[in-house]
Amino acid sequence: MKKMYLITGADGHLGSTLLRMLLQAGETVRGLILPNETGLNRPGLTYYHGDVRDPASMEAFFAGSEEFDTVVIHTAGIIDISEQASTMMYAVNVGGTQNILDLCRKYSIHRLVYVSSVHAIPEKCAPAVLEEVCAFSVESVTGGYAKTKAAATQLVLEAAQNGLDTVVVQPSGILGPYDSSRNHLVQMVSDYIFGKLPACVRGGYDFVDVRDVASGCLAAAEKGRPGECYILSNQHYGIKDVLEMVRHVCGGRKLPVLPMWMARAAAPFFEWLAKRKKERPLYTRYSLYTLRSNSIFSHEKATRELGYHPRDFMQTIRDTVTWICRKPSPSSY
Repeated sequence: MKKMYLITGADGHLGSTLLRMLLQAGETVRGLILPNETGLNRPGLTYYHGDVRDPASMEAFFAGSEEFDTVVIHTAGIIDISEQASTMMYAVNVGGTQNILDLCRKYSIHRLVYVSSVHAIPEKCAPAVLEEVCAFSVESVTGGYAKTKAAATQLVLEAAQNGLDTVVVQPSGILGPYDSSRNHLVQMVSDYIFGKLPACVRGGYDFVDVRDVASGCLAAAEKGRPGECYILSNQHYGIKDVLEMVRHVCGGRKLPVLPMWMARAAAPFFEWLAKRKKERPLYTRYSLYTLRSNSIFSHEKATRELGYHPRDFMQTIRDTVTWICRKPSPSSY
C-alpha cells in the first residue's frame, strides 16, 4: 500500500521543514494550514484549509486516507512564552490534539506522531539529566505552554494505551533556517543581525536544529515504538554563546549581558514596550524562568532506537544566518 503523510501546522517552522524533506524524498503529502494562510499546491503536495479546533474543517484533510498507509505528524500548536495559558492556547494545544486523535481513530490512521515538547517533562534540579517519562501532569510543570503540552501528551499516551498507534517526540528549543512563522529563537538571531537586540541575558537552554527534529519525526514514524516518547535535543548553550556564534558568522557588536536579577526586574518593561509597539517580546518573566531552568536533556534513547544524531550547532547558526539574509545555502540538508 502506498504511503501518505498528513502534516498539521504545515505553515509552521517544523511543519514546513517536514514538507521540504518529504517532497525531496518523493513522498505524497497533505499539509493542513489555517483558513487565512496560503499554500501553493505542487506535485506530491496538496494543501487543505482547516483548524484543529474544528473537527469538521479537517474532514477533507483526512478523507480518503484509508486508501493509503497514512502517517499523521501533528505539529500544529501555539508556542507562547507568557506565564499563563490563554483560552486559545488551551483550545489549540489540548482540544486540537484530542480532535486529531478522534479523527485518527475514525479514519484508521496507520500511525500518529505527536510533536510534544521537552517543556512537558517535569523539571529536576541541575545537574540532573532529564530523560523521557511515561506520564505527564499539568501540576508537575511551570508555565502555560508547558501545562498545555503536558495535558496533550497525556491524552496521546492514553490513546496509545487504548490501541491507537501513536509515538511522541519531544524537541528542545528549535532553531534553524526556513522559518516564516516567527519562531522566537529565529527572531532573536534576526534582531541581533539587524541591530534590534539591545542586550542578552545570562542563561541558556538546549537548542536543536529544525532539520534534525524533522528527521527525528520521520524516524519516529518508521522506527518508534508505539506509546513511547523520544527526546529530540542537542545540547545546552548559553544565549551569550549563541549570539557569539552569530557574530562569528556575520559580524556585529558585542552585547551587554544582563544578570538574571536585572533581566527579571526589566521584564515587565520589555513586555509593556513590546505591547505598545505591537511586537512580540523576547524577554518575559516566563522566558527568563526557562533560561535559568535545568535544560540538560538526554537524546540517548532517540539515538539508540531511531538513529537520531543532531548536527553541529555551528552549522545550524550558519544556515540560519544565511536564511535570514536570504542567501542560498549549499548545505541546507
